[in-house]
Amino acid sequence: MSDTASKGTGSDILVWDLPTRIFHWLLFVTLVGSWVTHELGLEWTEMHMWFGYTALTLALFRIIWGFVGPAHARFSDFLAGPRQVIAYARAWQEGPPPKYAGHNPLGGWAIVAMLAAVLVQGTSGMFNADEIMYSGPWHGAVSESLADAAEEIHEINFNIFLALIGLHLAAVASYWIRWRTNLVTPMLTGHKPVGDADAGTAIAGSRIVLALVALGIAAGTVWLVVYMAPPPDTEIFF
Repeated sequence: MSDTASKGTGSDILVWDLPTRIFHWLLFVTLVGSWVTHELGLEWTEMHMWFGYTALTLALFRIIWGFVGPAHARFSDFLAGPRQVIAYARAWQEGPPPKYAGHNPLGGWAIVAMLAAVLVQGTSGMFNADEIMYSGPWHGAVSESLADAAEEIHEINFNIFLALIGLHLAAVASYWIRWRTNLVTPMLTGHKPVGDADAGTAIAGSRIVLALVALGIAAGTVWLVVYMAPPPDTEIFF
C-alpha cells in the first residue's frame, strides 16, 4: 500500500510519506488539545491527560520511524553536523538557501528539539496532580519534592514548547515571504515541485504496514508505562 505514483503529476515528486504527514498534523492537534483542555479547567483534566498520552505515543512513533521509515523521514537523512548547520544558516541569511528534498539542516534539528520537548512534557505530566480530582499515573511513586520539581519542569517546558512552535511558524512564513517556497502544501500532499527537489530523491511509497507496527509498539509502550504505575494515593485529594 502506498501513495499515488512517486512522481506525482510529472511536475512534482513524492517526498513525504503518509505516516510522517499524519504524525505532523496529529501532533499539532494533540498539542492544541492539551493546551485548550488545560485552560478550560479541572473538569477537563482527564481529557488533558489523554491528549498527553497521545502526544507521547506520536513522539515515540516518530522516533521509531526516524530509523525505519522512508528516506526523508529518517534521522540519517536530515541530521547534519555543526558545520553544515552553520553553513546553511549563513546561506539562509544571504539569499535563497540550498534546497533539500526533506528537512534542511536547521529544520532537522528543530524536529529533534520538538520531539524532546514532547517527551519531557509528557513524562513530567505523569508525575503531576491537581490535588483535587486527578493525578498523573506516577505521582504517588515519587516524593513530594520530586513531584513538585516535575510540575515545575512541566510548566517551564511548556514555555519552551511555545517558543519552538513560534520559531517553526516563523520559519515556514519566512520561506514563503522571502522566496515564495511553500512548505505547508507538501506536508499535506506529500509532493514537492521538481524545482524544489531533485527527481532522483522521490520515495517509492509510505510503508504503511511497517508504520502500523511502529505505531503499535509506541502505543504499547505508553500503555505499559501507565499500566505499571502504582495505584493513586487517595490521601492527596481533598
